[in-house]
This record gives sequence, C-alpha cells and structure tokens, in this order.
Amino acid sequence: MYKLHYRRTKRRLLSANKWKVRLAFWLAAIMVGLVTVSFTLLGNTADQFFRQLHTGSPYLAYLLTPIGLAIIAWLVKVYFPGTEGSGIPQAIAATSMKNNRLREAILSIRIALAKIGLTCMGLMCGASIGTMGPAVHIGASIMHSLRRLKFFRGLDMTRGLILAGGAAGISAAFNTPLAGIMFAIEEMSRSYEDKTTGTLLIAVIIAGVTALAIMGDYTYFGSTSVSLSMLDAWPAVLTLGITGGLLGGIFSMMLIYGSRAIAPVVSVYPIRVAFICGLFLSLLGFISGGSTYGTGYEEAKLIMSGEEAMAGFSIYKLLATVASYLSGIPGGIFAPSLSVGAGLGADLAGLFSDIPVSGIVLLAMVGYFTGVVQTPITAFIIVMELNDTPSMILPLMATALLAKGVSYLVCPTPIYQALADAYLYKTTHKEEKSSS
Repeated sequence: MYKLHYRRTKRRLLSANKWKVRLAFWLAAIMVGLVTVSFTLLGNTADQFFRQLHTGSPYLAYLLTPIGLAIIAWLVKVYFPGTEGSGIPQAIAATSMKNNRLREAILSIRIALAKIGLTCMGLMCGASIGTMGPAVHIGASIMHSLRRLKFFRGLDMTRGLILAGGAAGISAAFNTPLAGIMFAIEEMSRSYEDKTTGTLLIAVIIAGVTALAIMGDYTYFGSTSVSLSMLDAWPAVLTLGITGGLLGGIFSMMLIYGSRAIAPVVSVYPIRVAFICGLFLSLLGFISGGSTYGTGYEEAKLIMSGEEAMAGFSIYKLLATVASYLSGIPGGIFAPSLSVGAGLGADLAGLFSDIPVSGIVLLAMVGYFTGVVQTPITAFIIVMELNDTPSMILPLMATALLAKGVSYLVCPTPIYQALADAYLYKTTHKEEKSSS
C-alpha cells in the first residue's frame, strides 16, 4: 500500500501535464496581484485628481460629475455591457451559469480592462465608488480566462477559478488575505465545497505575496494602538451593532429595491439617469464641501486619526453611494461603506466618553459594513486587517454578529446575493427572448 501511494505521488509530482496546470494557475494568480495593485494605484490617482480639481475649480468639478457619469453610462451601454456596478453580483451569478457564452460576456480580459478604465473614470468624475468590488470582478475574469486551456475545463473547475480569482482580488486590493478567503466562503459561495479550498488558498497567497512585494507591508488605514475589552466595550458594541446593522440594512434595501425600480428607465434612458444621478452627487458635494466624493478613504483616515467629521457626513456619503450605484456606472461599495461607518462612529463617539474615538470608529465601521454585506466574519477580519488591530477581535466580532442579525431583520436577502439573482434572471431572460 505504501509503495503504491509513493508511486502515485511521484507520478503526480513529475507529471508534465500537472506542472503545466500548476504553472498556468500560479502565473494567473500573480497576474491578479499585479493587475489589482496597478488598478488600486490608478484608482487612488484618479481620486486625487478630482479632489485637486474640486479644491482649485469647484464649479468645474460640479459640472464634470454629471457629464462624466453620462459619458461612462453611454460607454457601458454601447461598448461594455456587463461592467456596471461593483462586479461582485456578476461574479456570483457567473458561478451559477451553465452557458459558457453568457459567462464569457461578463468574465473576460476585455471586461476586466474595461472595468479598470471605467471605474477610474468614475473616480475622476467624483463618483462615490471604490475599487475592491471591481477587484473581485477583475480577479475572477483573469482566473476564468484559464478555461481557454484544456486542463481547466468543466463546470466545477470553472466555479473554482471564479471563486479563487475573486478571493485573490480582495487579497491583493487591500492586503487582506484572510478577508479574501472568508469573503469567498461567506458571500461568493454559500454552498462552499472542500475541494475548492486548496485552489482558494493558493490563489490568495500568491496574489497577496505579489501585492506585498510591490506595496510593502502596509495597512490600508494605518495602525492604531487602541485596545478594548468586552467588559468595557459592551455598551458601545450594543449601540453600534444595532445602529450599524440597521443603517446598513436600510442602505442595502435602497440599492436592491432602487435598482429594481429604476431598471426599466435605465434600460431606455441610461445616459439621462446617469446625468441626473451626477447632478445629485454634485448637490451633495456642494452641501458637504466635497467630502462625499470618491472612495471616502481620506475622510475615514482623518476620522480614525481623531479629526472631527462634518455633521451628517455618514448620511451624505450613504446617499452619494446610492446615487453612484443607481447611475449604472462601474464601481464598488466596499470603501465608501467603510467611510460611512467611520462617519457613523464619529457621530456617536460623544456617547462614550470613556472609550477612545478610534475604538468607537472601528466598531462603527465593522457594524455598518456588516449591515451592508451581511458577512460578519469577513467584516471584522477586513476592519482588523485594514487597521492592524488584532487586540480588538472580540468587540469587533460581537459587533459584527449583532449587526448581521439586525440587518437580516431589515433586509432578509444579503445585498450581493439579491443583486446576483436579479442579474442572473435578467441575463437568462434576455437570452431566452433572443433565442425564441
């Protein structure tokens, strides 16, 4: 028995075909890391461009937003259908598609490149969007391209490649490898299978190491020394878990039902809808002094460092993110959601004078983010990894679990699953109509 096992292992290790598969997969994972890091840097540059424009010529910035969003909506409608939104619903929907042609329409190198360009254009125009959701779409598209090789055929293999690519995208985007794995398990694959575990781990590790080699050992919001015990933090955990879950659930419902209600209008007048959403963004930008534009990274980082946020920032940013998503342009909600959570923490920090503001902000971030995506383990790992705060794991975990329960009462179907189901229905329904 031992000799038979040894011979089989030796054949697998020395097999030329097996090594071709490994090398192709490893190279694709490295490519996900390289592309995602480049995309993140481009997104940051685009975000800074609009900030500088708003500082130097605010009225030009207010004019650019509606015109820019209208142009992007036209490009999506005419040339790049399938790139709209965060891209996570498309990646989830693709795991259930059995029609290769439909899957290729939303997961391809062409779509990945368009997603990068159009998301950066959105940031250059001041849209309240992020790059992490698109990074999932881009990673899934790159890994899915391996299906062109005969070693990567079959429905199970295809599904594994999509999951691995999405997880690798998150891992490389914000240097959060654990969050990448957990998001793939919690959100992208509700029926997770053990046989995809190795594929996920390898892709995440390779993409994460690639990002680390380029960007260095960094944390997205920097490090904080705050440390809270559950004994001291439980009043804040209760308050921010309930408030964050409630607000996050409301936001999810606004996107789910808003996109459903506006879909007939968008299908006929996509450019007009994007222009009107852009006008609303400009109005919010004017009221908030420009703080609602872009990813919200700068605002969240300032709040984390103790700076006061403007009154109502969290609500203004939430509305800006809803408008950006409903406009139909590409862009994610991860980063804006973290900034909304930071603003919520700043608004409620005065209720807890005995707890550091940065601790309240972290709890609010994980509470609101969980309320939006309803993936509590992913949420507290992301916030922990983004801020290098392992000492707060118990309060963060408790807040996330509480927020998940509250959000579920408001929004029973998680946002990405609801959007993926709607996208899958729309795509298959359109295919059936065209073939009949």
